[in-house]
Amino acid sequence: MPDAPDPADLAARVAAGDRRALSRAITLVESTRADHREAAEALLAALPVRQALRIGLTGSPGVGKSTFTEALGLLLTGQGLGVAVLAVDPSSARSGGSILGDKTRMPRLAREARAFIRPSPAQAEPGGVARRSREVAALCEGAGFDVILVETVGVGQSETAVAGMTDVFVLLVAPAGGDELQGVKRGIMELADLLLVNKADGELRPAALRTLAEHAGALRLLRPRPGDPEGWPRAMAVSALAGTGVAEAWAAVGELVAARRASGAFAARRAAQAVAWFEDELRRRLLARLDTGAVLSRATERLAQEVAAGRIAPVRAAAAALAALAPEGPAGRGLPA
Repeated sequence: MPDAPDPADLAARVAAGDRRALSRAITLVESTRADHREAAEALLAALPVRQALRIGLTGSPGVGKSTFTEALGLLLTGQGLGVAVLAVDPSSARSGGSILGDKTRMPRLAREARAFIRPSPAQAEPGGVARRSREVAALCEGAGFDVILVETVGVGQSETAVAGMTDVFVLLVAPAGGDELQGVKRGIMELADLLLVNKADGELRPAALRTLAEHAGALRLLRPRPGDPEGWPRAMAVSALAGTGVAEAWAAVGELVAARRASGAFAARRAAQAVAWFEDELRRRLLARLDTGAVLSRATERLAQEVAAGRIAPVRAAAAALAALAPEGPAGRGLPA
């Protein structure tokens, strides 16, 4: 994208359901160029305020996330709903590149007229999502999609960032994926709204049902969340490949969302996520400004050499760097100039 497009015109075309405009808008918000960032902010501000149901899907690699995403997407498009799939692909730690092959893993859904699949690279972003996943979800809402499925990289217990940008957080686990003690670990397990034991078919079905019983018992030990009905979070067995249990899982999501809307928890969750988005963006911009500050850059370069030579501890070097930015602050007292 050599030049930044007109934000108002692009927003109008996105709101009208133009898929090519939506793809271009996503490319714009994912760009790091300064002029593109300004245009992206204007674009987001010009979009109509619409609300889609955001569902986060995560699980360890090989659990069948893409297969389940496609099965659920086909179910929803079959009901006449518009579905946007935001699939985050892992990036190489060496080259920074990503395969972005999610459409090839969802060939039937990719052909659906009511579906839109957009892969994005995770790059160095922690938590299983991409840097601009929130903005991309907002674009898809502005484009009029009814349901947004955010499929994460799939990295393990720490992959919780998607819970902070979706309305319902679904965790997929594999049969024989851990005992009951595994289920009560802090982190991803306690944030999941719906736990789905996938691959509950064929020879794996008995193991899947045992895993379901173990995790269901573990979930009962968790404290209920304010605004959620009794019996949540919930565990269910599904087979994304055979398509069994997918409709029941979607019905369970509808039950939970209806209860949260009635209790006010849905709106409160969205409000808290908006504040968290603001705070995260502010923190990132402050750090970026510090990185580009001439005074701090000179100080950090010199201090990095001191740390490498073993002449100053990293903790004291960090305090000294901040003191170079604001010498009158308490962080710099007694530290080397």
